[in-house]
Amino acid sequence: MATEPRQVPERDAPFTTVSGQPIRPLYTERDLPDPERIGLPGEFPYTRGVYPSMYRGRLWTMRQFAGFGTAEETNERFRYLLDHGQTGLSTAFDMPSLMGHDSDHPRSLGEVGREGVAVDTVDDMATLFQGIPLDEVSVSMTINAPAAVMLAFFVAAAEERGVPAERLSGTIQTDILKEYIAQKEWCFPVDPAMRLVGDLIEWCSEHMPRWHPVSISGYHIREAGSTAAQELAFTLKDGLTYVEQAVARGLDVDDFAPRLSFFFNAHIDLFEEVAKYRAARRIWARELRDTFGARDERSLLMRFHTQTAGVSLTAQQPLNNVVRTTIEALAGVLGGTQSLHTNSYDEALALPSEDAVRVALRTQQIIAHESGVTNTIDPLGGSYFVEGLTDEMERQAYDYFAKIDELGGMVEAVKRNYPQREIADAAFRYQQEVDRGERLLVGVNSYTVDDEPPLEILRIDPALERKQMDRLAGVRAARGARAVEDALARLREDAATEGRNLMPALVDAARAHCSEGEIVEALQAVFGTYTEAPVF
Repeated sequence: MATEPRQVPERDAPFTTVSGQPIRPLYTERDLPDPERIGLPGEFPYTRGVYPSMYRGRLWTMRQFAGFGTAEETNERFRYLLDHGQTGLSTAFDMPSLMGHDSDHPRSLGEVGREGVAVDTVDDMATLFQGIPLDEVSVSMTINAPAAVMLAFFVAAAEERGVPAERLSGTIQTDILKEYIAQKEWCFPVDPAMRLVGDLIEWCSEHMPRWHPVSISGYHIREAGSTAAQELAFTLKDGLTYVEQAVARGLDVDDFAPRLSFFFNAHIDLFEEVAKYRAARRIWARELRDTFGARDERSLLMRFHTQTAGVSLTAQQPLNNVVRTTIEALAGVLGGTQSLHTNSYDEALALPSEDAVRVALRTQQIIAHESGVTNTIDPLGGSYFVEGLTDEMERQAYDYFAKIDELGGMVEAVKRNYPQREIADAAFRYQQEVDRGERLLVGVNSYTVDDEPPLEILRIDPALERKQMDRLAGVRAARGARAVEDALARLREDAATEGRNLMPALVDAARAHCSEGEIVEALQAVFGTYTEAPVF
């Protein structure tokens, strides 16, 4: 039985975006900025897109996020997605892998393969991409604190198949500041963790020219409850901090900046999201050129992946999530994304089923081939509303930059819990609006139904955890114990030596079949561990 909304806002009441930005009833030509701030696609400041032809020349990469169980199960899902038209792979790791634990660690109990794929050694990485041409398919890996370890596994696994590092293309997230701010998956204290990010950027700039060593991520900042403006500001400030660190190491900005990429959320307020992406491109281009002196145009191009908002999905009336995901995907496309993941309608309940994954992928394909939005370049360019909102998003981002600089920069701001507190406050305000019925969520606090039929969901076989643990035990039994000891000893020595890049030692440890947990524990013996001061 259907029910009416608990409370419907009056139509003449003031409206705001999802993140609280006041919206006026009408926008006119007076809201348009200087034409040079809008520009043309492919021209500075890239408000209208980073490429002149955008989707007229090439569609975005359809890159569905996937990972569950052991490497075998995820390899099957990768093949399924490629067979159904996906054009790039995106790897989800399980919680133990994200936290630097092996599958047989006590803290891994009950979590192995649950929220992503379990990868303990180079052997798992080899199985994960078995039968997939790594020199042809672009691979993305969403992992941060132990990102350098996982990249070492990937490089070593590719080597075993005769594919050298310089021919690998893709992205690894590596955005550790975002972890302390929002996602809370860390292995080391802030400063040595930042050193690892710098090591990875430096090593990739020399050895992996087709690889993006950092995907600066606003996605998880938004999922933690931030506003769009906070996502924009904190993400860009994280990215600018990584650039600053690499330049301080002596790297030329144009040697690494073209391989930096971004990862943004696509939330449900379509126009606010489009404005956020436009403002992001403009700010990045200006800062790289004017602050860091980048001369290579490629350094100025903010290229980004987009994922639709997980937090917007509801367990109630889950088929409604198809509509939500479609609107959010459209925001990413109209905002000029280079790569897109569409969430599945059942993800508020479980990992996505094959049917739900197929619908999510088809959503992108329908937008690309049936909607007509790709027929012209930047169809929202010059919109009074969109351009005015873009300017406002940019203004708010620079306000946050100023506050962060007053605290001594982003690293110091993170240590002092400034962005964490801002996000917590924003999340609390939003939930209060939902609880009071001031913000309507269809199927949750309005238009609800009684006795919803159950949805068939994907269930992970608990036996897979034992299978993975046995797999790890088999690797340990078959490898050379002396080689493992030597590799870990070298890693500890390099970690204790200031200024020494850790990537060569990590790749050697991967070749010796050291496990992720062994490698992380070797580094923790030098770096220590991290405990967050809670923010309420």
